[in-house]
Formats: sequence, C-alpha cells, structure tokens
Amino acid sequence: MNISRIIRILSILSLIMITACTPKNPYSKTNSIYKKQATAFGKTLSMQPNIIDSTPATPYWVGTTNFGMRKPNFVIIHHTAEGACDSALRIFTMPRTQVSAHYVICKDGTIHHMLNDYLRAWHAGAAKWGNVTDVNSISIGIELDNNGFEPFSTIQINSLLQLLKKLKKDNNIPAANFIGHADIAPKRKVDPNRNFPWQQLAMQGFGNWYDTSNVKLPTAFDPMISLRVIGYDIADPVAAVKAFKLHFVQQDTVAILNDADKKIIYQLAKKSQ
Repeated sequence: MNISRIIRILSILSLIMITACTPKNPYSKTNSIYKKQATAFGKTLSMQPNIIDSTPATPYWVGTTNFGMRKPNFVIIHHTAEGACDSALRIFTMPRTQVSAHYVICKDGTIHHMLNDYLRAWHAGAAKWGNVTDVNSISIGIELDNNGFEPFSTIQINSLLQLLKKLKKDNNIPAANFIGHADIAPKRKVDPNRNFPWQQLAMQGFGNWYDTSNVKLPTAFDPMISLRVIGYDIADPVAAVKAFKLHFVQQDTVAILNDADKKIIYQLAKKSQ
C-alpha cells in the first residue's frame, strides 16, 4: 500500500471520528428558519421606501444618510415556569406558541442568545409601563430557567449580571429600565418569582432600589398616583400593589399598603421623576 493511499484512509477515518464526536444540533431545522426570516427582513430593510401613489411623483428617490439601528431601551426579566431549560428552548422554537425571548439562561449559567437584540421578540404580551403599551418593540426579553417557585442559582444570577452589564453598556439602558414581567403585566404575570434578587441587581445598577431611613411622607401623599409615576398600571389597584410588593417587599404578600410600603413608593417615585 503506497503512502498516498494510507494518507487518504487516515484522512477518511479522521473525518469519521470528528463527525461521530460532534453532537448533532437538535435545533438545526429551526435555525434554518431563523436564517431565512432574518434574510427576508434584511431584504426589506434594504428596499427603497414605498412612495404613496396619491401624492405627486418625484423624479428620483432621495435616501437620507443619517440613520441607525433602533436600540432597545428596556430589559424585561422573566422566569420560564418550565421544568427544564430544554423545555423553554423547544417552546421558543415552535411557531404555534407565538412566544419567544432574546435570551434564555439555564440553571448552570449557560446563556442561549436566541434572537438578535435589534429584532422584536414576543415576550411581553399585553403589557404596560408608564405610557408604553408596546413593550416588545422597545425591550430585550430575558428568560431564566425556573419553575416559578424555586430559588435562582448563584451561577445563573452571575451569568445574568454579566449579560446585563453588556446590554446596559451596548444600549445605554437607564438603571430604572431593568424590570420584571410582573411589573409590566400585574394582572397576568408573577415572574420572576419572589425569590428573585432584585436588590442585588439594583446594587449593581440594574433597577432602582430604596433607602427609607430618613424618608418622611407628605401629608397629602397618594401612593397609587406615585405607583403610576414609577410606571405601574394602576387600572387594577390590587394587582398593582401586588406587583410592587413582588418586586420591592418580597416577604409580604398582602395587597395592603402600610406606612413602610408608602415610604418605599414615595422614594421610588422621586427617583422616577
């Protein structure tokens, strides 16, 4: 057997071994769909803007040179309410579910970047924050692998903090605009659950927090108006109070505001003005 034949056989065996050792991607089909949709969006963006037929025709098209990508200005944090990370990933790759997120963070800290940050994920649903009613169009959605009742692992939160640091820097997102799904949809959602470390995030610049040690309430203070100033939808006052407590007074599940709660609301509202 000559040397060239031996080399060919070794090359074939090496290729077989590499193929056998390479794990098959279970999402190869949906990844192809992603690429096709992204390519279609790219073609749409590069097209000349349509001219309205009823207006006088222009002799030529004039495209501005001054534009950029629309950047997200909010980060919305969710929990998956699933039993495992793979379950959430499968749900977000099924067209019939009509739900998605930009990122999914597993319990072991693995971060799956499922959608380009500049594209619109379907994670917020019917939601409102301040005067914003289309939260999906201005936000990044992050899903944490959690069944809705369990604590969040340290390694998972560390991965989240690293991601938030990058997103804040890349998009210049204000600290106050890192919020939860329950904050923007108080009548429907309770995620992330009351085990979520909001104070830890706020101490690192991701969300507002409070220090009421020297706060004195004004005589005519209205906590519901102040909740509205913070951003909460107060159409359902009970739901708004529960959402506020889920974020800021996690040990309390009663939808009644005491003086300590009101001081928190008062200070947070001042930070939001």
